[in-house]
Amino acid sequence: MESQTRTTSAGSPGDDACISVELERLIRQRGRDLRLRKLDQQKAVRTVNHLIDSLLEFLKNNEDQPFFRDISVLTSGSYYEMVKINKPNEFDIMLKLKVPRIDFSELEEYKGLFYTVKLMKSTRKEIQHFLLEDGRTVSATKVKAEMHRLVRKFISNHFQAKGWTICRKLVNSPAVTLEFTSTEKEDEVMSVDIVPTLEVPQGWPQAARAGPNVDRWLGKKCRRQFVSKAVYFVPKRPKGRNLSDDAKESWRISFSHIEKEMMHYHGNKKTCCETSSNKCCRKVCLRLLKCLIEGLKQQFPKQLEPLCSYHGKTAFFHVLSDRVHDSLWSPGQLSVSFIKLFGYFERCALNGSLLHFFVREHNLFSPPAFSKRALGFLTHALREQRDLGFPVLKVPSPSSGVVPDTETLIPDIETLIEPNPPVSDTCRISASFRHAYVWYSIAVIFVCVGIACVLHK
Repeated sequence: MESQTRTTSAGSPGDDACISVELERLIRQRGRDLRLRKLDQQKAVRTVNHLIDSLLEFLKNNEDQPFFRDISVLTSGSYYEMVKINKPNEFDIMLKLKVPRIDFSELEEYKGLFYTVKLMKSTRKEIQHFLLEDGRTVSATKVKAEMHRLVRKFISNHFQAKGWTICRKLVNSPAVTLEFTSTEKEDEVMSVDIVPTLEVPQGWPQAARAGPNVDRWLGKKCRRQFVSKAVYFVPKRPKGRNLSDDAKESWRISFSHIEKEMMHYHGNKKTCCETSSNKCCRKVCLRLLKCLIEGLKQQFPKQLEPLCSYHGKTAFFHVLSDRVHDSLWSPGQLSVSFIKLFGYFERCALNGSLLHFFVREHNLFSPPAFSKRALGFLTHALREQRDLGFPVLKVPSPSSGVVPDTETLIPDIETLIEPNPPVSDTCRISASFRHAYVWYSIAVIFVCVGIACVLHK
């Protein structure tokens, strides 16, 4: 008997799709499975809070670098936005550094995402050690290097042999990454990204001044409140080769504090998710998309190296600003809403355009940050997931590996691999002959041994 289906606009290139009973059951079950266990959360948060409290105490009392004494913490990332999946094993901590009044200049080739940061006037304050030769430009590489050095010293002095290790520096990462390995479960690793951040209270750059497109979703008043808040810069350079000197010392603008607020107050009505009677499925949909992205990256780490969860999060915000009414996101609409979200993400990949939610002129799917080859591969991977009923969302059986065999999936951006050819009759005959030959040889050996024993007697 054919499976029962229900028709919905999937938002995929086909746009009209049928959600089978099996697919709906998979989406709902996976959505439940991705939630974090409270016991795991409590244990992880205790460990991370102890680390951060100790680090703040160390920095405020350090004699090496006074510039890092006056700091405050801003939590960000998926855990604090309550959309982390599977396990609470990744935490993002921004350390806000106080700076004198500064001026920022956009690097035009990067469409409003990267900036050079300069002091309004020369200074003799502690920040002078992190300026370039002109005496005003704040060096991203110097700030990041000093943060790395201080954290390394902190770990060696206070957390040696306590499970915490510091990871090697990555050129394009703004973070100092620490990893914690529990003595109880050595196969489980928890990471904490510590990011030095400049807080700029004097207004958003021109490229982002219009604010996010939330007028129909959260309201004009909310957008004006967002734009009135401070903006942050993190020491992250653009991807690519042959960068200019300005690009090597550039800072990337960050809206993580606004993103966290939008995640918290995500409903069209202020009462959304305040009680069990008016829950929505928005965050469940994002968790499912994050699970899909994470699964694809596990299968194809090289081909999809540029892909990250922020691409899914950006698509999620765009869909929220379009499907604004809470009734469209009721728990009963989970499967429909997820297919809508997935369809939008797939369309963005197909069109090669995923606009930054705050800096609307910047395309996150454009080279060099996202190569055309990787984008083509992603398009094929997403189409295959849709056609096969999202196999990456299925929990692998205990007998199978965690990561499926990539040889049977997408080999390149041009074609899908053909299934293994059937075994020919000639191969079967050859295999049967070899099998009979082995048994014949064993029988001859036994006969020879028996004859030898008789002659010996």
